[in-house]
Amino acid sequence: MDIIHLLPDSVANQIAAGEVIQRPASCLKELVENSLDAGATHIKIIVRDAGRTLLQVIDDGQGMSPTDARMAFERHATSKIQSAADLFSLHTMGFRGEALASICAVAQVEVITRRADSEMGTLLEINGSNVVRQEPCQCQQGTNIKVKNLFFNVPARRRFLKTDSTELRNLIQDFFRIALVYPKVQFTFVSDDEIMFDFSAGSYKMRIEQIFQHNARKQFSEQLVDIKVNTEIVNIFGYVGKPEAAQKGNPQYFFVNGRYMKHPYFNKAVMTAYSGLLQHEQVPAYFIYFDISPSAIDVNIHPTKTEIKFADEQSIFQILLASVREALGKFNLIPSLDFNREGDIEYSAPDKAVTNLSIHADTTYNPFKTRSANSWQPTVDHRRTDVDSNWSRLYGNATSPAAGKTQADVAIGTAAQQPTIDLKFAQSVDKEKLWQFADRYIIMPTPNGLCFIDQHRAHINIMYHLFVQQMENAPAGSQQLLFPDTLDLSADDAVLLTEILHELRSLGFDIETIGPESFIINGVPSALTNQNGVRALLDIIAEIKSSGINSKQHWHEKMAWALASNVAIPYGKTLNQDEMKDIVERLLALPTPALTTKGQQVLSVLDIPTINAMFNK
Repeated sequence: MDIIHLLPDSVANQIAAGEVIQRPASCLKELVENSLDAGATHIKIIVRDAGRTLLQVIDDGQGMSPTDARMAFERHATSKIQSAADLFSLHTMGFRGEALASICAVAQVEVITRRADSEMGTLLEINGSNVVRQEPCQCQQGTNIKVKNLFFNVPARRRFLKTDSTELRNLIQDFFRIALVYPKVQFTFVSDDEIMFDFSAGSYKMRIEQIFQHNARKQFSEQLVDIKVNTEIVNIFGYVGKPEAAQKGNPQYFFVNGRYMKHPYFNKAVMTAYSGLLQHEQVPAYFIYFDISPSAIDVNIHPTKTEIKFADEQSIFQILLASVREALGKFNLIPSLDFNREGDIEYSAPDKAVTNLSIHADTTYNPFKTRSANSWQPTVDHRRTDVDSNWSRLYGNATSPAAGKTQADVAIGTAAQQPTIDLKFAQSVDKEKLWQFADRYIIMPTPNGLCFIDQHRAHINIMYHLFVQQMENAPAGSQQLLFPDTLDLSADDAVLLTEILHELRSLGFDIETIGPESFIINGVPSALTNQNGVRALLDIIAEIKSSGINSKQHWHEKMAWALASNVAIPYGKTLNQDEMKDIVERLLALPTPALTTKGQQVLSVLDIPTINAMFNK
């Protein structure tokens, strides 16, 4: 008996939808890209319940004929390519002919469309791949497509969607990625009958300002400098942020031929150009556009089309690195750069091929020299456990070959090599035997060597565990501000802040919503003392966004880390004996005193044999 058979088209489309349409944001991306390919100059997006109930895209593009409207929802039906060779000369966003077929397989779709040369338009209704009706209608030129009740016939997929606020953030994120690369197109975004965005047509910098103006006290575009370079390999233009405006969570975007892309290798080129200019964990903003021959890239890697292969990545890496350094150098943002040295890119001939590239990056910068000293007050930790047992547990097993992997193995993938040492403390730490070195390390003598403790990381570790417990147990105390702060955010950041308000209040923040994207900070956690509450909140938002994970437990960890980083004593702060003892005792009471939650080394021991070896004894 034969057991192999062809799947029905409706089932095949549902399977394909699992790759192409993962959530409402995927659907939005495909529909808007179709509108752009149709030559639209004004695109209106309407969503209800974060796209679950309704996702509607209205454009003024060329529209479709009755036959095209029907064919558009067939699998592998497309107007973008004719043969496989066309994949290497793409000038459109879509090309596979899978998106609309996948959407109608898992939703109820209604399309109204008309071409400019037709007097009558077409109304088409499809319900789970089944055509319900198609008839003539009166309508304006362009296409109006409604996607209703996404995943209505795939309840398992619908249950796996996140909360409305999370899905709305994903919708806004994909919307921004498209709006940034098409500044000459007017976009309107409506969520639950409220206009969230109304972007008029303009320049690239104008569009950047429209999207990110709420993220800065002054004009966001004032923090950017232009980059531009033309070669036979690639043309690069766009904007990079000034080093002084760098901060955690800054927007970073790459686009190639009008398409958003992720590219860690090129990101490394940009970060290398900033080498020696940024403090720890600061990142620059950048909006970089690549114009390259379609034959030199392959976009047919993944259904989302965000992973793109380049034929000559190494050369583009060097061109990008040099162009960013030149842009920073032109504005005197980096010292003594001479771009006419032998081996550097020759920019006097923009169309000349790049044959020999040599980039000289300064890697000797010490990020701790510019840190300001903030006031610090020891905090009594009533949950302190037995210090001695934790200290012994940390190093007591170091002589055993089976002393397994530490937390560093999980966090950074490499076992921390600690010297063989046997530390047995039968009494509390003696503060008279502690001293500070370079306003950065606390040094403590032990029976078998010297223990160096990074004071900043140690305090981060202490406060991190304190904040995690506060969120899991009772709310923390709040310090009311004499003059409340105002916080204006971008729409996606405002949605995220609203979603984590409960957790923020458990940390001690007193925040009041005064508008869709505006908030008042009436109080901050007591641990912040004189610190900036706005900066702490921005760091928390940036930390959560950078993780890309929507688990609440994960959010707790990210929030605790960001807040702990804000309140921790800085490098350069001179500590007295009581402060050093408080840090050491509370650090050793933690379950993992040697490493931060991010796998950073907190303490290290220089044993006596190593010290003796320095003197050839």
